[in-house]
Amino acid sequence: MDTQNKTVLTAETLVNAPIEKVWELWTTPKHIMEWNNLSDEWHNTKIENDLRVGGRFLFAMALKNGSFNFDFLGTYDEVKTNALITYTLDDGRKSSIIFAGANPVKVTENFEANLTDSMEMQQNFCQAVLDRFKYYTELNTR
Repeated sequence: MDTQNKTVLTAETLVNAPIEKVWELWTTPKHIMEWNNLSDEWHNTKIENDLRVGGRFLFAMALKNGSFNFDFLGTYDEVKTNALITYTLDDGRKSSIIFAGANPVKVTENFEANLTDSMEMQQNFCQAVLDRFKYYTELNTR
């Protein structure tokens, strides 16, 4: 990941579940639809995920009250099952998600920050989504 002159933020969580389950829930659209939110005020309106090198993804997120929405679009650069996903967003920023361990699994997301939103807001947003993923995965692994 070329990070010259870019601010890279990191969020991480420890998920108490087998790596195969963590990978499945991270990459499957029907599951992404359930956990990929900042809070209960948000939801996904559309999820597309072609998880392969060169494949595209679209995560359309919106506030449930309809006051704000955005699309998270990009292309996968590297996919190593149960280990690593790297991608480039349509605005050129790069991210990596590292899956370490078999059970529990440490999920670490490194992402280039944008220049318009505060670093704290971006960090908190990413961490909140990871925390929701942890909760959803552990709930669906019992």
